[in-house]
Amino acid sequence: MILGLGIDVVHPRRLRRWQESAGLFERFYHPDELAECRAKGDGGLLSLAARFAAKEAFGKALGSGMRGMALRDIVVTNGPAGRPVLRAIGTARKALAAAGGAEVLISLSHEEEAAIAVVIIQGRAPRAGG
Repeated sequence: MILGLGIDVVHPRRLRRWQESAGLFERFYHPDELAECRAKGDGGLLSLAARFAAKEAFGKALGSGMRGMALRDIVVTNGPAGRPVLRAIGTARKALAAAGGAEVLISLSHEEEAAIAVVIIQGRAPRAGG
């Protein structure tokens, strides 16, 4: 059962400005995200933009926005085959549980001028007979 759907777009030029602020990426991103994106070289900034869009889309799918959640607690990495995976830890995990979320599906895409993310939060299927 789908509990929520969120979508967000981020312009990578915004992140280019953030690079000039010491510690800002570390405040917004989990170390796993930073390591994965920095390993991509020049394409890493686009990947970070897509991940930031996913964090915002996650808040929209919850219906609460980012209220009460640390951005670093929404961790977007790639699985072994390259598929994006969103892990909710800490404050994000609590928000997901409070909303009744059981699974998070995510899709990311980016081009030079825009990064986009779609997040679907699924809840547990209702029990048969009530």
